Amino acid sequence: MGPCPRQRNYYYEQVTEPTSALSVRDIDVSSTDFWRRPWKERDEAFATLRREQPIGHYEEPVLEGSEIEFPKGDGFYALTRHRDVAEATRHPEVFLSGHGTVTMFDLAPEMVEYFSGMISTDNPKHARLRRIVSNAFSSKNIQRVEESIERVADEVIERARREGSGDFVLDIAAPYPLEIICTMMGVPKSEYATVLRCSNTIVSNGDPEYIPAGNDPVVAFLESAMTLTGIMEELGRFRIDQPIDDVTSALVNAEVESEKLTQQELASFFVLLVIAGSETTRTALAHALHAFGQFPDQQRRLVEDFPALAKTAADEIVRWASPVTFTRRTLASDYTISGFDLKTGENVVMFYNSANRDEEVFADPFSFDVGRTPNDHFGFGAPGPHFCLGAHLARREIMVMWRELLSRTPNIRATGAPSQLASNFINGVKRLDYSF
Repeated sequence: MGPCPRQRNYYYEQVTEPTSALSVRDIDVSSTDFWRRPWKERDEAFATLRREQPIGHYEEPVLEGSEIEFPKGDGFYALTRHRDVAEATRHPEVFLSGHGTVTMFDLAPEMVEYFSGMISTDNPKHARLRRIVSNAFSSKNIQRVEESIERVADEVIERARREGSGDFVLDIAAPYPLEIICTMMGVPKSEYATVLRCSNTIVSNGDPEYIPAGNDPVVAFLESAMTLTGIMEELGRFRIDQPIDDVTSALVNAEVESEKLTQQELASFFVLLVIAGSETTRTALAHALHAFGQFPDQQRRLVEDFPALAKTAADEIVRWASPVTFTRRTLASDYTISGFDLKTGENVVMFYNSANRDEEVFADPFSFDVGRTPNDHFGFGAPGPHFCLGAHLARREIMVMWRELLSRTPNIRATGAPSQLASNFINGVKRLDYSF
C-alpha cells in the first residue's frame, strides 16, 4: 500500500516551522534547565541553531548536587547539522574518543572505564577490543540471542496483560531489552532488579526520581557502575572454568591473535551493553507508543501491513526517539569543518538528536513516517569505527516487540503524557500510562 496522508496536528504544525521563544543567545545546550524543557521546545531550539548557529561554543555543564569537582576545561563546540556530525565521525584520526565520549566534560580515567569502555577508546586499542568482541558473536550465538528475543517478548507481553501496572515503561519498555541482555550474558534472574536499578541510576543524569535529594549523583553513578562491574567480574571468572552457551563464556574465552579481554574490559563491556544496548531499545519503544498517539494513522499502517513496513518502521522509531542525544570528541589536530576552524585539543559535542531532525536531510523531519525512505539517521551513531555494534540487535528487538504488540493488542495506546527524563545524554521516558 502507498503512503498514507500524514496527520497534521498541533505538534507537527508548530515544530515544522519553529516558533521557539528562545533566540540563539538564550539557548544553552550545556544547561540542565535546557534539558528539562519539553521535547517540542528543545526541537525548536535545535532547529534555530541549525539555521542560525550550527557550530557554537558552550561552557561545560555543572553537575548539580555533587561535591565532587571535575577539572574545569574550555567547554565545547556543538555540532548540530547532519553533515557536520557525519564529517567528524568519518575522521576518527582527528576526532578522538579516548578522552571520554558520554559527558560534555573530561572524566577521570577510572570513570571512563566504568561508564563508556570501548566507545571511549581509539585505535589501536579500539580495533583490538572490537575484534575480540565481534569474534565472540558467532552465528550460533547470534541465533541463540534472536531466539531469546522472541521468547522474552512473549513473556513480557503476557505478564503485562495479566498483571500490568498501567505504565508502559515499567511493564514492557524497560524489562524487555534488559532481560534480553541479561539472558545473552548469562546473568541470573536474581540480579535483574539490581541491574535495572543500577542502569536507571547511571543514565539518570541526577534526575531526583532516581537519585533522592541529599545523595551525591557522582557517588551514586560510581556505586552503580561498581555493582554492575562486580556482577560481571564474578560471572566472568566463573565462566572461564565452567563455560556454557552464553556470550559471557564466549567473551572470556575468545582469543584473537593471542589477545583476550581482561576482567576489567569484560566488566566495562557489560556496563556498556546494559546502558547502550538496553536503554536504546527501552527509549525507542516508549517514544514509539507516544508517537503512535500523535500520529495514529502510522499505527494503523503497521497493523494493516506490518511485514512490509517492519524494517523502515524500526529505523523511523529510532530516528524519532534519538535515544542517545550526543557523543563527544577531542581534536588531535587542527581541522576545518563547514568553513569553521577548530583547534587541536578542543572538544566537539555531536548532537544526534539535532542531526536526526535536519531539514537538509529529512523530508518533513517532524513527521513520524513508518515508511520513511531513505532514512540516514544517526540513532545508532554516525558512520565510522564507533557505529553501534548492537544496531542489528536493537532493530530486531523493536520489530519483534511491535509485531507482537500490534498483532495481539492492535488498539494499544498511550493514555497520558510521557514523563521526561531530565538528562542531556539519554532522551529517556520515565513513565507512560497506557492501555491495551
